Amino acid sequence: MELLNEIWQTARRNKLRTTLTGFAVAWGIFMLIVLLGAGNGLINANLKQSDRFLNSSMVVFGGWTSKAYQGLKEGRDIRLHERDMEITATEFTQNVDEVGAQYNTSATISLGQQYISSTISGVYPNHTKINKVSILYGRFINDIDIRESRKVLVLGNKQAQELLGGKGADRLVGRFVNVGSLAFRVVGIYKENENGRADIFGSYTAIKRIYGANTDDIGRLEFTFHGLPTEEANEAFETKYRHRLNAEHQAHPDDEDAVWLWNRFTQNLQMEQGIGIIRTALWIIGLFTLLSGIVGVSNIMLITVKERTHEFGIRKAIGARPWSILRLIIVESVIITTFFGYIGMVLGVAANEYMDATIGHETIDTGLFRATMFLDPTVGLDVCFEATMVMIIAGTIAGLIPAYKASRIRPIEALRAE
Repeated sequence: MELLNEIWQTARRNKLRTTLTGFAVAWGIFMLIVLLGAGNGLINANLKQSDRFLNSSMVVFGGWTSKAYQGLKEGRDIRLHERDMEITATEFTQNVDEVGAQYNTSATISLGQQYISSTISGVYPNHTKINKVSILYGRFINDIDIRESRKVLVLGNKQAQELLGGKGADRLVGRFVNVGSLAFRVVGIYKENENGRADIFGSYTAIKRIYGANTDDIGRLEFTFHGLPTEEANEAFETKYRHRLNAEHQAHPDDEDAVWLWNRFTQNLQMEQGIGIIRTALWIIGLFTLLSGIVGVSNIMLITVKERTHEFGIRKAIGARPWSILRLIIVESVIITTFFGYIGMVLGVAANEYMDATIGHETIDTGLFRATMFLDPTVGLDVCFEATMVMIIAGTIAGLIPAYKASRIRPIEALRAE
């Protein structure tokens, strides 16, 4: 208790020095936690967007030729047709699992006096796996719907509530709604993504027969795959697959604009690499910030010991042992570092919570979907405590070295010190 009181009196006599020491400690920990929290916010937002899709899946779009080939000019519109779907399902069985297609059309859906305007996507059953559609009530499109071209729909939960005038979405399952002049049966309700565009899903064969019977365009292809564990294997597959579809449409084999491939696996790999770079950069910047705090603490402790050299000489002259002087400086260093380190940690956590409460709930509308750019900017308590402990240990070592020298100095030399 006497030791603590002595440290308190010393801190009161040297307010500026104590404040500067504490600021260096608190600032280093505060900036480390804020930087890591902000980085985690960006990373979590990207992970949430990528988690909406199955990694081992691809989506194929028709494009426009960018190279002349076999007497045909560039700029031709390429649209996928049934033959492309057949090629995918039969010629690439070594890697391709389930093949489906998606055909979109706009329509007005009504129930009594309530109506909504939305995009109806004719899909195959594998769409729920590829795009991770979460069914709340009822079911999704199944093989019988495809085979019999059933006029069935799966709506989003908010869409269903709007048609029901705010009532529970589950009440719409099994009921008929009007799509233009046609009656469709609602067989399921799915959970809409908070940041996504909510489509209405129907049987591909029914939607294509009703709204696309006069065109060979099947929309876009989507399929799941296996046996492509690396980026190199995926690139090799994409090249072979693109060459085959380009040949079907008389496009140059190397024309990457004729057929577009959206490979969720390689996209995920690239995202993981980017996230790894961001995390490494944040830790490097954070550690350098922490290092600046350690340097600040070290410099101030050196000055502190030098200023008190005369005092230490008097203590030794009246019988103080080297250990008592060493203990005094070490305990003072630990207490100051711990106290202000805790303040820096609390302020850093509070800053992260403030970021989460403000920009953490903002979304950007891209036109096709809404994306959250900042999500859950938090840092684990283990990181907070580890950073604080690093600063405490560094502060202790910073005080230990000059304290050891001061404890070994002879009283006569200490008393001569200015």
